[in-house]
Amino acid sequence: MNITFRTDSSLQIGSGHVMRCLTLADELRQRGADIMFVCREHPGNMIGLIEAKGYPVVRLAQAEAEYAEAPEDLAHAAWLGVSWQQDAAETIIAVKDAQPQWLVIDHYALDSRWEKMLRHHVEKIMVIDDLADRPHDCDLLLDQNLCDGLDTRYDILLPKSCHKLLGPKYVLLRPEFATSRKNLRQRDGQVKRVLVFFGGVDPTNETEKTLQALTGINDRQFDIDVVVGGGNLHKEQINKICAANDGFNYRCQVDNMAELMAAADLAIGAGGATTWERCALGLPTLVIVVAKNQSALTMFGAEKGLFFYLGEAVSVSSNCIKDAVNVLLYSPAALRCYSATSFRVVDARGVHRVAGILLPPQISVRKAQEGDCDSLYEWRNAEETRRFFFDTNIIHLDAHHAWFKKTLEDPSRILLIGEINCLPVGVLRYDISDEQAVISVYLVPGGQGEGVGTELIRCGSRWLKKHRPDINKVIAEIVRDNIASVRAFEQAGFIEQYSIYQNNLLTCC
Repeated sequence: MNITFRTDSSLQIGSGHVMRCLTLADELRQRGADIMFVCREHPGNMIGLIEAKGYPVVRLAQAEAEYAEAPEDLAHAAWLGVSWQQDAAETIIAVKDAQPQWLVIDHYALDSRWEKMLRHHVEKIMVIDDLADRPHDCDLLLDQNLCDGLDTRYDILLPKSCHKLLGPKYVLLRPEFATSRKNLRQRDGQVKRVLVFFGGVDPTNETEKTLQALTGINDRQFDIDVVVGGGNLHKEQINKICAANDGFNYRCQVDNMAELMAAADLAIGAGGATTWERCALGLPTLVIVVAKNQSALTMFGAEKGLFFYLGEAVSVSSNCIKDAVNVLLYSPAALRCYSATSFRVVDARGVHRVAGILLPPQISVRKAQEGDCDSLYEWRNAEETRRFFFDTNIIHLDAHHAWFKKTLEDPSRILLIGEINCLPVGVLRYDISDEQAVISVYLVPGGQGEGVGTELIRCGSRWLKKHRPDINKVIAEIVRDNIASVRAFEQAGFIEQYSIYQNNLLTCC
């Protein structure tokens, strides 16, 4: 499968968009996808980093003159450097030979107008957004943030058929964060190490402001890791400050951020995507907003107790930072609370979930055979399987044997086993009446994975089309609390039409 990313980085844009796209690209490449990037050569771009990771990049030329915004332009139109029409035309040329199955767009300067122009040159479009400030013409939308009205704020901005991935469950974090999370030490609220990081670019030099604050703390008992990106224009001055102060460790363009966050007891940094990296590791943080698009997420996160919000960069002085640090140094209970609250919000498996939707697992289905009887008995009676059945009782072995024998002989019932690489992952049962079938599905305990349920249902539908063309409708009855099953069926193309109510006459009054 060919997947193309259209994203940019620059002194103005920062590095966050490219970095999260690289995280998703790495996971997709590991699953067998061919990846390509399309990026414009803005000042301070990170195209070299993308290429260093082995990805081909189609470079769009930097505009010769500064872009003159038009009245109808988007709020971030200037980030593109050219008109959206020109960018779309150049991107069409870039993807012509690749013919991508998915075009992934992570750019605040692009909207449905641009996407409509690309529609006929790609199979599907995914948009990564945080702002909900413009319409999109896409098949899949990812907003990994947490804010008021998240479930509804895209309702009038997307096609009804668009599938939405909303919230920190889908945060695109590199694998090392999941690894560090598993091995994370207990945070006790004592501050022995502080991490300072304001993104890859930090154009307003919040890093130096923070270092001025930390050098002014009397009787400092902690060491400091100072991280800057390769595109930071102030990195030489920051390096000099670190070299002149004991316990200040200067680090440029690191690849072990998860390790540094796990080792830290307190972080000072910007809002935006790095917020979720810190949350995944339960790292208490003083957050300073350095861009307008960070404000909503940061204020909402602060209200939920995820971190300490200090304010917007323009209004935060080094003295403000020093005072806040001094308060937290003597507030171990508050730091433990920030750590526990933020740790619960992000599980660091978002990239696996998203990749599983873009590149579903390769499942094959076959009809059940006599030798499957005992395995089905074990799978069906597992507690994690039964809890979402309408009948949660354990089935006895004799009854199961009788049911299984009858099922294999019954022409109105189809029993299928789903497999990945010859290993069972799920069971499908279809009860047929006239031209329709009622589906029952469950996954093999321990065999769950991102996208397995959805792809298993799709494979069952394809099997029916091929082997039972007389069936024209499949009906699913789902326990209301089984949210994962509801989502799997929706993603497989099922549409809710009505709810079923029942009254048990043996127990009602």
